[in-house]
Amino acid sequence: MTSRKPTDHPTVAHGKLGILMLSLGTPDAPTYGAVRKYLAEFLSDPRVIETPRLIWLPILHGPILTFRSGKSAKAYAKIWDNERNESPLRTYARSQAEKLQAAFGDEAEVEWAFRYGTPSTKDGLTALRDKGCDRILLFALYPQYSATTTATAYEKAFDVMRDMRWMPSVRTVPAYCDTLEYPSALAASVKDSLAGLDWEPEKILASYHSIPRSYWDKGDPYPCHCFKTSRLLGDALDLPEGKLVTSFQSRVGPTEWVQPYTDKTVEQMAKDGVKKLAVLAPAFSQDCLETLEEINMELRETFLEHGGTHFHYIPCLNDTEQGMWVLESVARNELKGWLS
Repeated sequence: MTSRKPTDHPTVAHGKLGILMLSLGTPDAPTYGAVRKYLAEFLSDPRVIETPRLIWLPILHGPILTFRSGKSAKAYAKIWDNERNESPLRTYARSQAEKLQAAFGDEAEVEWAFRYGTPSTKDGLTALRDKGCDRILLFALYPQYSATTTATAYEKAFDVMRDMRWMPSVRTVPAYCDTLEYPSALAASVKDSLAGLDWEPEKILASYHSIPRSYWDKGDPYPCHCFKTSRLLGDALDLPEGKLVTSFQSRVGPTEWVQPYTDKTVEQMAKDGVKKLAVLAPAFSQDCLETLEEINMELRETFLEHGGTHFHYIPCLNDTEQGMWVLESVARNELKGWLS
C-alpha cells in the first residue's frame, strides 16, 4: 500500500520489539575514585537504603564512602579481569545480551544496561528507541523479587521514559525463581559442577544476598522467594533432608538482617565437624564481587580456618547453555502476544 505520509513527515523508526536486560552494575575500574562513584549512586538509592535522606546522605558521603570505597576497591582488584579491563559481571552481562540477541535474531532487538554505572538504563532505552522499538520488555535479571533490586531497576527505567517524546509500550519480567526452567537449570549446574570433584560434599549451602529484616517485616517477599528457590532446588536434586542449607550474606552495619547469616552458618558447620562443603549463590544471575570474592575467597577462608578441609564454589548460571535457556524461556513467555 502506498504510504499516505506527507513528503515532509519526520523520519521516525518504529515497529520493532526490544528487550532490555538490566543488572545491578559495577564500577568502571578497581580504583578508589571509580568505586566511590559507583557506591555513591548505589547507596543513595532510597529503594536500597530506606533511612530518611537528611540522616543518611551526610553519613553516606562522610565516613561510609570515605572508608568503604578503598576497601571495596581492593576487593574488586582481586577479581578484576585485567586482560579485558573490566569486572566479570560486565563480561557476563554483555555476553548474555549477545547470546539472547542471537537466539531471537530478527524477532527482537536486545540491549543490556546497569541500574548503577555504565552503560546506564538511559543508554539502553535510548539505544532501543533509536532502533525503532516501540514495545519493550524490561528484564531485571533477579530470579527472586525485592524492592531493593527488581523494583528499583524498573523504577529507574520508568524515570527515564518520563522524558521520552514517544514513550514505548512496556512490560516487566516478574520473579522467575519458581518457573519450570530456573530450578531445573540450577540443579543441572550443581550436578555438572560437583561431577568434576573427586569428593562428595557433606552439605550444600545456598547463599543469598540478604536484606534488612525490617524490609521483610514491611512486606518485601524476597526472603520467601529465596526459601522457595532452595526448596525447589532440593526437590530437583532429590537431596536428603538437611543436606541443602539456606543462608544470607552481605549484611552491613549493626542492623538486623534476614538470617541465618552465611558467615556464621559456615563457621558453625566447620565447628560441628562438617569437612566438605559446596556453595552456590542462586540469587545472582552473573558471578560478581559477592560471589567471586565474598564467597569463593572470604567464605572459603572462614570454612578452612574453622576446621573444614574441602570447599567448592558452584558458579552462577552466567551465560552458560543452561543459563541462556532460562533467560530465553522467561523472555519468550513474557512476550506472548507481542511475538508472532
